[in-house]
Amino acid sequence: MPPSSSTGPADADTYAAVCDHTHLFPGARCRVQGLPDPRGFAARPVPVDVDVRFSDGVIVDARLSTDGPADPVLVVAAYTTAAGTSIGGRGWVVRGTVLAGDEVELLLGGAAPV
Repeated sequence: MPPSSSTGPADADTYAAVCDHTHLFPGARCRVQGLPDPRGFAARPVPVDVDVRFSDGVIVDARLSTDGPADPVLVVAAYTTAAGTSIGGRGWVVRGTVLAGDEVELLLGGAAPV
């Protein structure tokens, strides 16, 4: 996993994933923006790189992986919140994807092995 970022996407194939909290947890939701086919992605997610943008302004590199036989997994790099709390890198099971206009909302479940 690449190191965490604080300035934005590293390249054009990275999408923003906006989260309304300063960290992730079971039940958290992130809205993936800028996908070329949000309807298709919501129905059948594919692997993509995302920059998770937390409510405190911190941006973290992540990857949505669909390689396994189970639900997709959002793998998030380690980062530090704006308040100084260190959060270790981890994977999150994506329990569901919902089309929300031109965005796709990811509903996170529990931790996943990475």
